[in-house]
Amino acid sequence: MQLPIIRYRNLWFAFSGLLVAAAAAGLLMFGLKFGIDFTGGSLLEVKFAAAVPHVTELNAKFEEFGIKDAVIQTVGDNGAIARMSDLNEQAHTELLGRLEQAYPGLTEQRFETVGPTVGDELRRSAMWSLALVLMAIALYIAYAFRKVNRPVASWKYGVVTLVTSVLHDVLIPVGVFAYLGKYLNVEMNSSLVAALLTILGFSVHDTVVVCDRIRENLLRTGGKFEEIVERSVNETLSRSINTTMTAFLPLLAIFVYGGLSLKWFALALIIGLVSGTYSSIFLVAPLLVVMEKGQSAARR
Repeated sequence: MQLPIIRYRNLWFAFSGLLVAAAAAGLLMFGLKFGIDFTGGSLLEVKFAAAVPHVTELNAKFEEFGIKDAVIQTVGDNGAIARMSDLNEQAHTELLGRLEQAYPGLTEQRFETVGPTVGDELRRSAMWSLALVLMAIALYIAYAFRKVNRPVASWKYGVVTLVTSVLHDVLIPVGVFAYLGKYLNVEMNSSLVAALLTILGFSVHDTVVVCDRIRENLLRTGGKFEEIVERSVNETLSRSINTTMTAFLPLLAIFVYGGLSLKWFALALIIGLVSGTYSSIFLVAPLLVVMEKGQSAARR
């Protein structure tokens, strides 16, 4: 039995449209909360011997030291992370000494400092990485499907892949992190950029599998393009779901049991994994059918 995926394409388009609109709204309203990787500054993570003091109390301690721009976030039952402007090594040592004096048993977990110049360079590098990956993907897919120019031109497979990968599979997790940055102070850092690149790779991989089956069936069998696409998607459906589940379960374990640095990285991958699998099944193939119908209507 085949699932009527192509027949109900307007339903899938509407659902994806709502998700993309919500993600875009979050980006427009809140933007992304960039971490010190991109903005520059210092990060200090400490662990208390007892329960974490109230954030107001910690802010007062930092202000006593002359740091008025500290953003403090509690981590678990006895940890805290403070983000602030650049601290040199002497100021870092003095601040840590005061905190140890005020809270006996306090230990430093990590201290990082990134200059604003390095932050700007990382941001530019991240944007260039995304742009180069997208260009390489478009060229590869156009080349891979060069023998299938009927009834849809090979370059359109690349266009559909890029549209769904960027405007759906990447935009949705980015939008989620815009909301998380607003309400939970989750920051966009270099590890999340790596997650987005990984999502792009997975999304394209899943899409190419579906498109490749369409190509095989176009070359081997005849019939209407819509029917061939419907059959091809159903033939790859179980493979796509099984592949997703084998990656989803370990990522879920990392999200639940991993540390703070891995938690958001895993969440980004989980969201991208699910959206990528959804788009490869319910968006890519229906979009190809819509393009083919548009071409047929134009010729008439």
